[in-house]
Amino acid sequence: MSSNKVILVTGSNSGIGYELVHLLAAKGHTVYLAARKQTSGIEAVAKIKGEKNLDVKFVQLDVTEIASIEAAVAKIQKDEGCIGEFSTPQTAAKPNITSIRATFETNFYGMIQTTTAFLPLLRSSSTPGAPSVILQVSSDMASNTFMASPESFLHEAVAYNTSKAAANSYIIALARELKEAGIKVNCVIPGFTTTKLNAFAPGGKTPEKGAETLLEWCLLDKDGKTGQFAYDGGVWPW
Repeated sequence: MSSNKVILVTGSNSGIGYELVHLLAAKGHTVYLAARKQTSGIEAVAKIKGEKNLDVKFVQLDVTEIASIEAAVAKIQKDEGCIGEFSTPQTAAKPNITSIRATFETNFYGMIQTTTAFLPLLRSSSTPGAPSVILQVSSDMASNTFMASPESFLHEAVAYNTSKAAANSYIIALARELKEAGIKVNCVIPGFTTTKLNAFAPGGKTPEKGAETLLEWCLLDKDGKTGQFAYDGGVWPW
């Protein structure tokens, strides 16, 4: 049985997603780099080819647009047959509702729409020896347990934190529902990583190091864990 997987990485024309794409491709998997803008995605694919000599595929995907999601599903099914916002200051007492709605559209509603649209492909391609995998890239700030502790931080990032906490809740339910189907569903924290998302804040991991934290969770076998909220130091509290 081939160990090659077909893997879609959303929002992967830059940052951690971009690094994860080439790490997965280097292991021989068929990887789709997804981006909202076609030009950005095509440029990222060419960059991986030029710098890493790796072939990856591009699919245009805007997780907030159902037509874009359905087109991506159709493309990958045809080709393969199987398969945040910090910029607006806000506090809990003075939230920016527009920012919260926009962030939930991507991190929560968009994630659910994309996941459920691809589920038929994941179900059809999942086998006992090579299960399909769903991985939600999460954050320590998505943990209500952690954010209620004295060690917590960035409570003012209300839109991002609450959207990621809601996404975690969905992943818990999805992991339970898909367990009998053998599909592995997890959340993983890459850790503080210096990327465009945090305005390239200094002191974090490189995007490639952040992606390395996710790599093993993308490639789980039949004995792999499901329903976990993990980071590179073990298990994180929900």
